Amino acid sequence: MSSRRSRQQSASTRISDDQIIDLVSKLRQLVPEIRDRRSDKVSASKVLQETCNYIRSLHREVDDLSERLSQLLATIDADSPEAAIIRSLIN
Repeated sequence: MSSRRSRQQSASTRISDDQIIDLVSKLRQLVPEIRDRRSDKVSASKVLQETCNYIRSLHREVDDLSERLSQLLATIDADSPEAAIIRSLIN
């Protein structure tokens, strides 16, 4: 019985081909590298690859901005309202 139940659960949680196509289409619209291309002919694997690259780029940007905020925080009065704002942005 338990194997039948797990097969039913896994079948119910599977993503259909139409859902995958829809999700890839949404990613095409969100990722600037793909969205800005003139051609609509981009494979799903390329969309996923570019999405991963974009996410990595965003992580690097967040890290860089956090570092800049930390440096700025080191140059101002720790008790100032500005310092409190910067600390809230970093955390």
